Amino acid sequence: MSQIILITGGSRGLGRSAALHLADRGHDIILTYRSQKEAAETAVAAIQAKGPKAVALPLDVGQARHFVAFAATVKRVLAQTWQRETFDGLLNNAGIAMHEPFASTTEEQFDAVIDTHLKGPYFLTQRLLPLLADGGRILNVSSGLARFSMPGTSIYGAAKGAVEVLTRYLATELAERQIRVNTIAPGAIATDFSGGRVRDNPEVNAYVSSITALGRPGRADEIGSAMAMLLSDDARWINGERIEASGGMRL
Repeated sequence: MSQIILITGGSRGLGRSAALHLADRGHDIILTYRSQKEAAETAVAAIQAKGPKAVALPLDVGQARHFVAFAATVKRVLAQTWQRETFDGLLNNAGIAMHEPFASTTEEQFDAVIDTHLKGPYFLTQRLLPLLADGGRILNVSSGLARFSMPGTSIYGAAKGAVEVLTRYLATELAERQIRVNTIAPGAIATDFSGGRVRDNPEVNAYVSSITALGRPGRADEIGSAMAMLLSDDARWINGERIEASGGMRL
């Protein structure tokens, strides 16, 4: 029986890359998207072209009030598409960027980042837990900015630091069900995240390259493959860990 992985924010960027790598391993995919339905449908088609099944569902992870209804939708999709009651893995990947100095960060900006990067994964995981199979796995997404500091990213880095602490608590509390929980912390990646800041701004790209041991920003494919590994049985004895995938930023 194929394994089913649910990926938030799976229509593009790191989530899409992870979905394709997981499909290469034979895993079926449920992915979510916030507004880019066409991109989500394209991702589903790319997954299905590799053989596995895939379904795209709308979800804004910053709106926790919708999680009960979303969990009910997932339950229905599992029954209709797979004739199953559970899925096997959860990748809490969806996110938003925020670049604002501490002194001018507003309460609205604070709430938007916390709702998306901490409250969202916290309560979405809680709502989906009855549908996650015993022996399953959860992968949360942090950032190199939880380890080192860069001006203008205080709330983003703080939220990601909280995700890393949450991961350790989940790994402890869910161990009774043999569910393992880890965090992956990407460095600066050349995608369209944050308006393509790392990919398209030559000054930012050059700066990232100068502080990275391997001398360049990362690529989505390099994070997606690491995510797929951590969600696979190859990583079955890795639990409660923070794995940084940054090419050696600020060593």
